[in-house]
Parts: sequence; structure tokens; C-alpha cells
Amino acid sequence: MAHDIQAIDAVVNIWTDEALAARPKTFQGFFVDKIGVDTKTYGGISLDEMLRRMDAAGIEQSFLIASKSGQLGLPSSFHMPYEIVAAAVKKHPKRFHGLAGIDPTQGMAGVRELERAVRDLGFIGAHFYPHWFDMPPNHARVYPFYAKCCELDVPIQMQVGQSLVYSPDRRLRSTGRPITLDDIACDFPELKLIGIHVGIPWTDEMIAMAWKHPNVYIGSDAHSPKYWPRSFVHYIDTYGQDKVLFGTDFPVLDFERTIQEIDALNLRPVPKRKFLRDNALRVYKLGN
Repeated sequence: MAHDIQAIDAVVNIWTDEALAARPKTFQGFFVDKIGVDTKTYGGISLDEMLRRMDAAGIEQSFLIASKSGQLGLPSSFHMPYEIVAAAVKKHPKRFHGLAGIDPTQGMAGVRELERAVRDLGFIGAHFYPHWFDMPPNHARVYPFYAKCCELDVPIQMQVGQSLVYSPDRRLRSTGRPITLDDIACDFPELKLIGIHVGIPWTDEMIAMAWKHPNVYIGSDAHSPKYWPRSFVHYIDTYGQDKVLFGTDFPVLDFERTIQEIDALNLRPVPKRKFLRDNALRVYKLGN
């Protein structure tokens, strides 16, 4: 489907065979049975196939996450090597950008890795999964990473809202209450914070944080637009039109279906363009 706005997807998982080799084999129950990813996609897709699907949806660019999901050595934890994402970006520099996952348990070694990802590999931001570490976003062990993001002048996105059971051998608590971003935004007013996954079931709390703080934004990924809370749709279309970034969390959401569901929301043209494209360009300093 062609689209009148060339969208930018701010939250995408790389799903090549090489990337899947770095992931545990225990997640099929989550991706396929729980959230409905088709088995063909779950089995892996090439970068060319991802680009074909992006083109069909009218998505010009995707931000690929080199996620750090838990402390290594614990059940189901894994780190996506930065180099896998960096290689995809190098191959298609006009279509992909890299986001560097962080692991707060790595301390200053992890902070230096984040700096290397930005300075040497060209990554444009950081990414954090609080629930994988059983830490709220405002935990002291994360603060050195926030300070480094300020120093590097890159945004950090993190999951807020509930987390699910990704693997039966390890059940993760939902630590990412949006209200915890209040502490971070007060302590680091120059840090661009993006609460991804809509904040569900605390969406109004996430909206309150984005309304309060100039440096707090919301990522719309991981939840189908047709099920978004009415307050969130209203926020995108009105007073929050400069504060929300489009995302899918692919393969959690399919590119084309997600765009179709956004079209069905009948957003006004200017807020829709900001949401699908302009806000990501501005927040991540990508120009036009």
C-alpha cells in the first residue's frame, strides 16, 4: 500500500537469521501464540524482505534495536550484538538507523559500550528494557547511562507500561511505571526520554509525563492502533501532536496493518504527519 507520508518507524527489531541466532529459542510461545506473529515471519526475514514490507506500508526508515534483554547468564536473557545492527545500517544507510541497548548491571563498561556505539558505529540513540533487569527506569544504576546520553546528545527510549511473560522459565515484573520518568526528567532536563509501548495500562500517566516535561515523548509501538485508548488518540491529534513518535515494535506489529489502522483513526493531516514522520526527525536530529 502506498502512503502519502513517508513514515519513520522508531521501534523495530532486526529479524534476520543472524539476529535470531543471538536470541533464545524459548520465545515462540510469546511471539506466535500470545501476540499472533505469523510463523513465517517469526522464522526470520532478510533485510531485503523487511525493506519490501516497509515499502508496501510507506515506511521510509526504521530504527533497529540492538537490544540488551537482561543480565547475561540468567534464563532467557540475551544481548543483540551492536555489530549486527551496525552492519544492517551500513548496508542500507538511508533506510536504517541503530539504537544501542543498555544493561545497567554492566556499569561503566556498559556506559563505554554505549559511547562506542554512538561515536564509532553511528548509532543515533539508546534503548532500555527496565523489566528485563527488574529495575524501575529511575533506578540509580541507570543514571550513568542517562548522563552519557546527555553528553552524547542522543535520546533514550525505554519500555513503559506492563511487560508480558516472554518465556515460561522466567517471569518478569512490570517495573516501568510512566511516573518513574518524572524523576529522570527532573534530574536530566536536557535528556530526550521516549516512553515506548504507549504506557498501557497507565497511558494517562504517560500522557501526563509528556505533558509536564518538554523532554519526554511517547512511542506508539507494540499495541495495535485500533485498540489504543481514546485519550491517546486525542493526544496525538491535538495538544500532544509534537510529543508522539510512530513505531511498531516489529514483528510485534506488522508494518502495513499498523499503517492501515492509523489511517482508520482519521487523524488531522498536520498532526498525522508530525506523528508518522516529523517528530522522529526532530527528536533524533535527522534533518528532513
